[in-house]
Amino acid sequence: MISVRKLIKRFGPKTVLRGLNFEVARGEFVGLLGPNGAGKTTFLRVLSSLSSPTLGEVRISGFQLPGQAAAVRRRLGVVLHQPLLYGDLTAEENLRFYGRMYGVADLEARISAVLELVGLSKRRRDLVRTFSRGMQQRLSIGRAVIHQPDVLLFDEPYTGLDQDAAAMLDDVLRQIAAQGHTIVMTSHDLARIADLASRFDVISRGVIAASAPREAVESRGLLAFYREAIRNGK
Repeated sequence: MISVRKLIKRFGPKTVLRGLNFEVARGEFVGLLGPNGAGKTTFLRVLSSLSSPTLGEVRISGFQLPGQAAAVRRRLGVVLHQPLLYGDLTAEENLRFYGRMYGVADLEARISAVLELVGLSKRRRDLVRTFSRGMQQRLSIGRAVIHQPDVLLFDEPYTGLDQDAAAMLDDVLRQIAAQGHTIVMTSHDLARIADLASRFDVISRGVIAASAPREAVESRGLLAFYREAIRNGK
């Protein structure tokens, strides 16, 4: 589903990603961990086609970046730091806009299904600018899944959420994962991502320093796995 080989990303003289290799199978939920400055956001921006690789090969659903970016984008749902929602449109109007952009069939039924999924059916006709941060984040996920993409990319989706909103987001992510989507999500909240992801990868100094399925990590704990990966990656 995602195949990355020897990915290098430079910004002028600064090299952020240093020959990174990464493989994700269909239906996996990968928790992408690492300290600030390790390259997590840069990596997600490359995967989402918002930034081009300097060197290396990136394929998503069989299509190569950056040459086939349009085909990749049709198969991606992306939630980065900006919600990419229109505040003066209602929840359903936002989803209708994105659904039409992707050519979603039976769009009105799909909008209703997505609003139910993210728990916003009762607010479907309310303007998005009246929504809390947590509600906007849930609608942003709805925007990302409206076209039923193969792959979903999340960059720190819990940032700025209170505990109740974060718990609601947990439920939404579990439902999305249960539908068979392939998910890559960055997070600094190890306790939360430990209950969601099926695999954990740690980026350190621009490469994947360690990768392990949930079963291999549970015995010693995610924090211990993370600390060891960072220590060995230095």
